[in-house]
Amino acid sequence: MRTVGIIGGGQLAWMMAAAASKLDVELVVQTPSPTDPAVSIATHTIFAPIADASATAKLARLCEVITFENEFIDLEALQQLEQQGVCFYPRLHSIAPLLDKFHQRSYLRDRGLPTPQFVALEAHSDLTQLGFPVVLKSRRLGYDGQGTFIIKDQPHLQQVLAQCHVGCIGESSLEPNRWLLEEFVPFDRELAVMAARSQSGEMAVYPVVETQQENQVCRRVIVTRDLDASVVEQVQTIAHKLLASLEFVGIMGIEFFLSRTGQVLVNETAPRTHNSGHYSLDACVTSQFEQQLRAVCQLPLGDPSLQGSGAVMVNLLGYETAESDYADKRQQLAQLPNAHVYWYGKSIARPGRKLGHVTVLLSEGQGRAAALHQAETIESIWYG
Repeated sequence: MRTVGIIGGGQLAWMMAAAASKLDVELVVQTPSPTDPAVSIATHTIFAPIADASATAKLARLCEVITFENEFIDLEALQQLEQQGVCFYPRLHSIAPLLDKFHQRSYLRDRGLPTPQFVALEAHSDLTQLGFPVVLKSRRLGYDGQGTFIIKDQPHLQQVLAQCHVGCIGESSLEPNRWLLEEFVPFDRELAVMAARSQSGEMAVYPVVETQQENQVCRRVIVTRDLDASVVEQVQTIAHKLLASLEFVGIMGIEFFLSRTGQVLVNETAPRTHNSGHYSLDACVTSQFEQQLRAVCQLPLGDPSLQGSGAVMVNLLGYETAESDYADKRQQLAQLPNAHVYWYGKSIARPGRKLGHVTVLLSEGQGRAAALHQAETIESIWYG
């Protein structure tokens, strides 16, 4: 397959460009706005909302297979297209259990994969089994901390629900099947892994990385070889079991909590390329973006291993509302040794918005302490 359609035109689709050129693949994108990052690298663009299945039908006529940049889709409408012969990778039955966080948690639990305790929030939900603090999550459409709240007690829960009733990520708080409650895990670290599976069942699992979040938004990804072998084994076992169970074709990001007792719990999954895998563009033999294209184009999977000692990736998050390309700061970042700067071309900055990222490759013998020092240097330049 040499022409791939992508539902979504943000930076994840934009970063597929180099891999598409390497593999001689053309990219066709469905995205709402002419200013979205991937418009500049697409052979053709369908300008339409992500959930517009009639636009996806047009997209299908321009490509051989369709894959995804995000999960904000109309699954039922796409299933009708699939019945008409449109090829989606991952298959829609593979992503269906993952789109709603309650269904995702239930799928993990029913297959014996470790996950925090959880309940669907209903009118008479028993919160005593979870206790406080507790995590409140929107079951659909939440990302980068949107729709996620740490709840300290019952009055705080009622306050948040009342606020969301007047407009939280576009839905009413009183809508059925809207919210998930899960136990608050006092974790030691947050971890993540990218894992890919081909149509034949071949798998490629990337290094297990540490992620550091602020306000539920990923700020840093630390890639070193100093994680305990038992932790890495737990993560790899979960990744293999999950992708095989789903008959997944493509690449998936899986986020974890590492408890203080050394147990790994699945936090969330993303059936696509993911922020925690951006380091692979520079640090791995095969980037996550090339791997996704290899999987959906039915090419052999590439080698996911590190090429050196490790890396640190830092997200360049908006810290103000402004129209700027921050050229001076980007130039300073590019001058750091072993630094690779990616700017997503977004014209408007706002607090928390992902505007770009920087990856610094670590030298031989450098570990987590060096990675954290590099991250602090990057952030001192970016945030001043």
